[in-house]
Amino acid sequence: MLAGVIAVDLMATLHNAPMEAKSPVRVGSDAHKALFCQHFLETYQDYDPETLPWPDLDEAQLKRLRSVPFWQEVYHTERRAGAIVAAFTPTVADPVVREAVALQGEEEARHARLIRVMIDRYGLDATEQPLEKLPANIETAFIDFGFGECMDSFLGFGAFKTARNSEFLPESMFEIFDVLMYEETRHIVFFINYMAWREVQRGRGAAPLRALTSAWYYARALRRLLGMVRRGQDVNEGRDFAITEASMFLEGFSFRQFVEDCYRENARRMSAFDPNLLQPRLLPAIADKAVAGLRLWERRRKLMPA
Repeated sequence: MLAGVIAVDLMATLHNAPMEAKSPVRVGSDAHKALFCQHFLETYQDYDPETLPWPDLDEAQLKRLRSVPFWQEVYHTERRAGAIVAAFTPTVADPVVREAVALQGEEEARHARLIRVMIDRYGLDATEQPLEKLPANIETAFIDFGFGECMDSFLGFGAFKTARNSEFLPESMFEIFDVLMYEETRHIVFFINYMAWREVQRGRGAAPLRALTSAWYYARALRRLLGMVRRGQDVNEGRDFAITEASMFLEGFSFRQFVEDCYRENARRMSAFDPNLLQPRLLPAIADKAVAGLRLWERRRKLMPA
């Protein structure tokens, strides 16, 4: 019953609220295209993964880092992301958008190099696997990747904060990961604006239509995420973190707190970008309603007789 109320409330919120904050720039216009592409180019950060200030880790820290079961999946995903964006770039007709997409492709490839440097430096259990053949429809692959990145990052924001608060690794390591988190957030802002511009160009720019498109691609992203989790379990023979490592995260863990962290960290990281640019609304709206529902459920549970 409660889940049904939350679902109805969520749909009403998405239907009645504007899909983006009021902005002097009309979505889908040439001014909008210039804004999101120029912002992406201007916020580029130049760095070499090899020369980042990688910290020396003691035995306990190395053990914790090596216990993380998904480094191979992360490395493979970043390599595949670079290949998808690189293959999509030549198909983009608009030269302004193509320049920005090309830069994203370079950054995705650099993310893979950064993960490779970390794997080699700290002796992580991850090998380079052959990349799958890219889909024939490379534009759909790019869009699938973009919505997948939105979902992965939203959840990752919460997990990242949990790991940081638990001091799972030294702060200097999290500062390096912050470089990746900033670029992932920047990619999301670019992608959301690109998708809105693209839909307008194709006559599907009405906010409800764009919301339905987003919901459909997010559902596809969720299926892929669940598949990645299953593959990660298979690779590690069903093992996750060792009990001693997991306890650092699980002590005092609350699912409601995790969702709140995802929501708040998403808002914090998105605030670094031009407020005239569009930002994801669906996942934050779902998280907001989920937190409200969980709070209501917790209050009702406390009122129930023992």
